[in-house]
Amino acid sequence: MSIRLPLDPPKQWGMTDDDLVSCPLSFRDDALAGQVCLVSGGGSGMGRAIAYVLARLGAEVAICGRRADKLAETAAGIEKRLGKKIMTRAMTIREPEQVQAFIAAAWERFEQVDVLVNSAGGQFPQAAIDFSVKGWNAVIDTNLNGTWHMMQGAAQQWRAHERSGSIVNIVAVVTRGMPQVAHTAAARAGVIYLSKTLSVEWAPLNIRVNCVAPGSIATEGLNVYPRQAAEDFAVSNPMKRMGDVMDIAQSVVYLSAPSGKFITGEVLTVDGGRQNWGEDWPGGIPDYFRVPGR
Repeated sequence: MSIRLPLDPPKQWGMTDDDLVSCPLSFRDDALAGQVCLVSGGGSGMGRAIAYVLARLGAEVAICGRRADKLAETAAGIEKRLGKKIMTRAMTIREPEQVQAFIAAAWERFEQVDVLVNSAGGQFPQAAIDFSVKGWNAVIDTNLNGTWHMMQGAAQQWRAHERSGSIVNIVAVVTRGMPQVAHTAAARAGVIYLSKTLSVEWAPLNIRVNCVAPGSIATEGLNVYPRQAAEDFAVSNPMKRMGDVMDIAQSVVYLSAPSGKFITGEVLTVDGGRQNWGEDWPGGIPDYFRVPGR
């Protein structure tokens, strides 16, 4: 039986754009000055926050994603609040040709690229036994294949231009599996071990490859889950709260900036300790796993 449930009306989760420009940062204002950063999935959620923070720290930013309207909102917000123009392109990372065109356009506009942040992705809660072929393939194609297309495209350009680069992939905490989102667990685990492998293969090219693994982070992405299940994420870790998008954005900066110059092949887990204690049930906890009196 499927566990996909009717969803509640969307809720405003996490930070507003005004919060993204006013929240204190742990890095000096020019930490990324002179750098060019590409962000997939930059129109919403963690990707949007990452774009704001990179721009705040002096980087030139190019974002891509499927929805032109969301990308335009991010770009307009950054220009209004920070006085900076960023590059946007509506596309899908599932198509290698579109990926290559986006990266080439960024090189043409900025004459360099220094950092690639792969934040695009998505999933839906459902019992794995009920996945359709289409549903499984959609998640794998975006979260694994799309990330790979972006990584390879960036690396080929760095090699061609004889420049170093840094890749940060936003993944997930897969240490104990991810019940009810098995498709994304498979894809994100694939990205993690792909990243570890490429950190060795691409070291001679001076390309670093790392991952950030968020736990329960308050973003509008929580609206794909039943409301009570999403609310319960706040007690899914020993800190008994959700993280915010700044936790992820600043982790990306740490790995991208000179602070991370000797780090490659690593996974920075930002989950409030959930990998050690706690549990997530994106579709709601099944009766079988309910513990009496708890």
